Amino acid sequence: QVQLVESGGGLVQAGGSLRLSCEASGRTFSTYAMGWFRQAPGKEREFVAAISWNSGYIYYRDSVKGRFTISRDNAKNTVYLQMNSLKPEDTAVYYCAGGSIYYSGSYYYRGESSYNYWGQGTQVTVSS
Repeated sequence: QVQLVESGGGLVQAGGSLRLSCEASGRTFSTYAMGWFRQAPGKEREFVAAISWNSGYIYYRDSVKGRFTISRDNAKNTVYLQMNSLKPEDTAVYYCAGGSIYYSGSYYYRGESSYNYWGQGTQVTVSS
C-alpha cells in the first residue's frame, strides 16, 4: 500500500512559478511510475506529466511542455512538478498518482487507469 500526499499548491500571478511535491509512504516508491494530473472546475481530470520508475521516460501534455518539469528523488520518496510561466488556464486541483508501469510509450502513462494510488490533491490558482 502506498499513500501519497501533495503539497506546494497556492495562489500565484500569471507568469509566476510553483513547485509541487508529492511524498509517498512505503518502501516501494522507487518501483512505481509517477504521474501528475489536474482537474479544473467543471472539467474532467487530465494528464499533465509522468515519469518512469528510473526517470528513464518522461512525458508531458503539449500545453505544459517547456514550462513544467517533472522529476523524482527515490531516496526521499518524492516526486516534484516544477511549474514555470504559469497561466490562468493552469488553475486546477493537481493530483499525483503512482502505478506499476514498466513500458515505454506515452499511452501507458497518460491514462488514469494505469495508476493504482492517488493523492488528495492540491489547489493551484493562477490569477491574471
